[in-house]
Amino acid sequence: METVDVKKGFGAEVRRRRNDLGWSQEDLADRADLHRTYVSDVEAGKRNPSLQSMQRLAVALGASIGTVFGSVEGMAERSGLMRTGAEPGGAMRTSAEETEVEILLVEDDPHDIELTMAAFKKARLTNRVEVLHDGAEALDFVFCQGAYAKRSRADRPQLVLLDLQLPKVHGLEVLRRIRSDQATRMMPVAVLTGSRKDEHLQRALELGADAYLVKPVDFQSFSMITPKFSLDWTLLKDGV
Repeated sequence: METVDVKKGFGAEVRRRRNDLGWSQEDLADRADLHRTYVSDVEAGKRNPSLQSMQRLAVALGASIGTVFGSVEGMAERSGLMRTGAEPGGAMRTSAEETEVEILLVEDDPHDIELTMAAFKKARLTNRVEVLHDGAEALDFVFCQGAYAKRSRADRPQLVLLDLQLPKVHGLEVLRRIRSDQATRMMPVAVLTGSRKDEHLQRALELGADAYLVKPVDFQSFSMITPKFSLDWTLLKDGV
């Protein structure tokens, strides 16, 4: 399957819209509250912008993220870079999307899983997500043991969303094990908590959690933490 470089496509569409408005990069940077060099790198496809920055740029241009990416997809289809006859609801992928799993969600509450996946959809993300339901299964997955013994440890998730209140093995123990192993200690982990007053949250941060999200996860809270991670986003097509 042929792929589309999302960074370059987004940057090209930002540049096109900016030029149509007769603005300089400085003008757009001021309106989006971003540095001009950052805008220049985005337009050149040299930078993987965060969701928050994408939103700022789109709003500054008088558009939504969805509208901008709808235009990107249109350019890709006209240039023949997207798969011919792709099924409705297919996705644009970055060339970096070769890993088995990009986001590992470890959560035992079906309702919270549903809300988190809805937040991804609202953000127009369709990164490949693996959902696990207890701490023991999460450890098996991360360390390629048990039912996941055939996984390659090189296929590490780009982001782990880890609930703290997990059955079998507590989320804190999962986090401790991840941070204590040389091969996984740099794996990005954001913990999920029911409250900022959760008695375990401070311990999770002490153990090395990169960020935390208060459930239920929504678009705004998710977009606020994404600048911390180098996640390669894939974007949902219109009409899904």
